[in-house]
Amino acid sequence: MARPKPETFDKQKVVAENRRARFDYAIEDKFEAGLMLQGTEVKALRAGEATISESYAEVKDGQVWLVNANIPEYSHGNRENHEAKRPRKLLLNQREINKLMGAVERKGMTLVPISIYFNKTGRAKVELALGKGRKAQDKREYIKDRDWKRDKQRLLREKG
Repeated sequence: MARPKPETFDKQKVVAENRRARFDYAIEDKFEAGLMLQGTEVKALRAGEATISESYAEVKDGQVWLVNANIPEYSHGNRENHEAKRPRKLLLNQREINKLMGAVERKGMTLVPISIYFNKTGRAKVELALGKGRKAQDKREYIKDRDWKRDKQRLLREKG
């Protein structure tokens, strides 16, 4: 029997974060995926240069790809430097890929990258989430709930 995955992933150094994703999408499941990178891409990530705010993931031909993620060229790279916005393959188990493919095709969900980080072994990972797009009304309710939770915590701190 496979050992259960921990709820939170071991994030040592967060390189890029998509903070808008939690607002635009109702997040249901999270997955940790490896990234297939070239040499200069790893160096650019270690320098902390990446943006995933406009990126998404898609399942194509039984593989998962990270599309539109911007990892700029490494400043000390030579002519072998990488392309900044190329599609990058995500490394997942076949069972996870099948689960993602089913959710995207049947339920109409979206694969959203939440963050790119390095784990404790020094490997670049992507936190990938299955999310359903929120409409404007849902976003207003989300803001109202978030503000109420914040006010409730403030009141509890003041009352002691």
